[in-house]
Amino acid sequence: MSTYVYGQKSQKENAKKFNALVNVEDQERFYNELRSKYPADPAKPASYGEYRAQLAVDWLRKGNIDKYHFYKNTNPKFTSIQLFELSNLLESWVDDDQHIEWVQQISEQVLGEIALKRHDDNFDRQEILLEVNALANAKLGNLAIAMENIKKSDKNAMFRKMPYFRNSNANYLNRLSLILMAAGQHQQAFDTLSNAVRTAVSTPKTITSLKLAYQKVKGSTAGMDKFISSLQEEAYQKIAKEVAEAWMADTKPVPDVSLTDLNGKTIKLTDYKGKIVVIDFWSTACKPCVAAFPAFERVIDLYGEGPFQLFVINEGESPEIVKPFMEKKGYKLDVLFDQDETIFKALGALGTPQKFIIDAKGNITQTGIGYAGSDDKEFYKLKAMVELAKAKS
Repeated sequence: MSTYVYGQKSQKENAKKFNALVNVEDQERFYNELRSKYPADPAKPASYGEYRAQLAVDWLRKGNIDKYHFYKNTNPKFTSIQLFELSNLLESWVDDDQHIEWVQQISEQVLGEIALKRHDDNFDRQEILLEVNALANAKLGNLAIAMENIKKSDKNAMFRKMPYFRNSNANYLNRLSLILMAAGQHQQAFDTLSNAVRTAVSTPKTITSLKLAYQKVKGSTAGMDKFISSLQEEAYQKIAKEVAEAWMADTKPVPDVSLTDLNGKTIKLTDYKGKIVVIDFWSTACKPCVAAFPAFERVIDLYGEGPFQLFVINEGESPEIVKPFMEKKGYKLDVLFDQDETIFKALGALGTPQKFIIDAKGNITQTGIGYAGSDDKEFYKLKAMVELAKAKS
């Protein structure tokens, strides 16, 4: 049996070890050792392509453009997840006004490759990359290209208005508005952003953009904070009303089930009486689950000093998978494991993501299924649920 064949038999195990590494330097070392031990079959030039694609993305995430090009120039095929990660990185850069020329160049290249079917685009990242490229071009002064690509991005954006990926529609509206402002269309940008905040299809970045548009349209900052606060309050009150209407009259006690945390410590939710407890079922592969995490962190910042606890309960995965995932993403949430679906089944949960609110008496009073669609809407919804639980405890 050749070393290559043996390497193929161990492919899943090797990929698992590779993906569990947090630092890209360790990933690169593992990849080089793997190639040395199990040389690629010359008849299969795409061998180890998935490793090279991941190294390209992760080196770029670290800001090393040379390493990105080194691995990208080997023409690896991005998987759907890798293309998702790459587009997310370019989104964060263009929205934070970082590496704009890189964003413009990389998004243009990858868009051309997607058109040639060189990558798996099952998550419709072509439309996101068009948005990203449009905004990057607007910031570089290429307004004609920016307007053309932002219009193209709206033609077949099937995921945009679905509450699936984090801030899909909110980010689009914000980028569109920034491009409109770059083109001098300040009133249209102001109206677009105002409606986004009023309907909670928004993020903190939407507020920053709205302040810019307000000053352009009004000519000053007079009344700006009051105006924006009124839009935010309108959005919150509408969501709070919906939450109140979904209140569960027939409460039930939280099951007395033992769970474990990332360090193997046993945790029982029944030990948290006296606190409002939020639990949310999730997995790393569930994009809507992870999309809600930034809003959860905002809720923790709001209530963390009081009698409050939030747990994200992982379904079906091991700490070996979850721990590096959380470290790579930088999330600081308290994770519990329900690998046998004991509490998931006891609560009659329907899927992931699904959250339950436990009042200070230890009774489940509310549940919510799915991701709300934006950072602000998810934050408002969970805040309203906590406030209702506090008022009725």
